[in-house]
Amino acid sequence: MGDLEKSAKKKAKRKKIASIILGTVGIAGVIGIALVAPNVLGAMGKLGLIPMGRQKEIINRARDRLLKQGLLRRENGFLRLTPKGQNKLRLLQLREAAMHRPRRWDRRWRILIFDIPEYRKSLRDKIRHTLEGIGFVRLQDSVWIYPYDCEDLIALLKADFKIGKDLLYMIVEELEGDKNLKRHFNIH
Repeated sequence: MGDLEKSAKKKAKRKKIASIILGTVGIAGVIGIALVAPNVLGAMGKLGLIPMGRQKEIINRARDRLLKQGLLRRENGFLRLTPKGQNKLRLLQLREAAMHRPRRWDRRWRILIFDIPEYRKSLRDKIRHTLEGIGFVRLQDSVWIYPYDCEDLIALLKADFKIGKDLLYMIVEELEGDKNLKRHFNIH
């Protein structure tokens, strides 16, 4: 295995570790700093993510990195998710939900159209960032496309951002000039 592959594999493991720590703290709401390692170690042991001898060291480094990034904060001997950490965890969960792709494409496009007023620009930007993170492709300013069933994911997104009427979900059978999109999503 080359250096580039090793580096990529290491980064992927770091992301998984960060995701597990954020998820553990997110589920518990508040978790004692001393409790993070045992809970996370059990999950990682099942996934085979880290070698046995260095588990605590790796967990502590990942936790410290999350603290430095502002995703977690210490509070009276406990770890809490910050608002930034909650957003990151939500994005990770949405991305994971979107990654469950069927073996075969059903030849239907999922299109999202949203119309959010200028005074809610920050919300509009959050939605765009989330859609990009999930894997949607922008067709036009507020028109996004995805090839797989994501209705449940969109319902979650609507509820999470409180934008029920402002976001329209469509399933389209035919799309003019979709050759580049098919290539982008690696579907045929």
